[in-house]
Amino acid sequence: MVNWDINRDMPNLSGKVAIVTGGNTGLGRELVKQLALHNAKVYMASRTESRALAAIDDLNKENPDLSKKAGVFFLQLDLSNITSCQTAARNFLEKESRLDILINNAGIMATPFELTTDGFDVQFQSNYLGHFAFTIPLLPVLIQTSKDPTTSVRIVQVSSMGHKFADGNVKFDSIESVNRDFGSPWKRYGQSKLANILFAKELARRLENERIFSSSLHPGNIKTELVRGPAQSYPLLKPLMSLMNFALLTPYKGAITPLYAATSPDVESNNWRGEYFVPLAKKTEPSALARNAELAKDLWVLSEKIINEKSGNQ
Repeated sequence: MVNWDINRDMPNLSGKVAIVTGGNTGLGRELVKQLALHNAKVYMASRTESRALAAIDDLNKENPDLSKKAGVFFLQLDLSNITSCQTAARNFLEKESRLDILINNAGIMATPFELTTDGFDVQFQSNYLGHFAFTIPLLPVLIQTSKDPTTSVRIVQVSSMGHKFADGNVKFDSIESVNRDFGSPWKRYGQSKLANILFAKELARRLENERIFSSSLHPGNIKTELVRGPAQSYPLLKPLMSLMNFALLTPYKGAITPLYAATSPDVESNNWRGEYFVPLAKKTEPSALARNAELAKDLWVLSEKIINEKSGNQ
């Protein structure tokens, strides 16, 4: 939709429950704020409790109206740890019987190569695999919620135009294939963001008979803490990164596209499933690799295998 406006066009979300990963800073914080201001009960899923609670306190102080709303709550989630992802999903399910909106927003960008304690490229796990491990246990409650005719359930993956940086020979057929260094932090970032889009498309295919609308998006180049990654990988670029901040979108502007995908009636009325959006709230096509249905299936199969092995369900 052209000129979609958060304040004017975002619907009332009373009675709805939402989760935003990485919700304590930058884009995620803005998403949490806007969802809460529009009356959703919002879970801020992030790793560090003290930072999340401080962010929630700041939001309440900056937005006095939030005291009259459903509220913002902390959900502990460390995407670099598969067990933490599964525990976070269980903890949410112990508290809530519905989930209307899931925005998988958390991420890191172009960080130096390292493996997580689970043994995976840190960008691949933090940006994609952790979200897979968190989302899958939530599917039953998402499906259950979708039976409510008053809601329109959404699963949104915050990807990036950086998915186009993925190596042209990227494969998702083994742990070794996703742990390749590629000689570039940007190619590893591209692989993880490509995985976000493929995940959204495969979710849409598997949920085609449900009233659940899965999508992915590039929110825009936003002034957030993501720039710390490139600065670590390329220390000489730090001065340039500071200058770039002046040309970046504000978190409010960056929130338009994910909130459109997560809340606009347009998505259901047009039956947009597995679609990809760019600023500001425009549907478009991602790269050819991101449209590869077989690659999406391979990614799902590998991800399931990894999660099952880590959970002892081989």
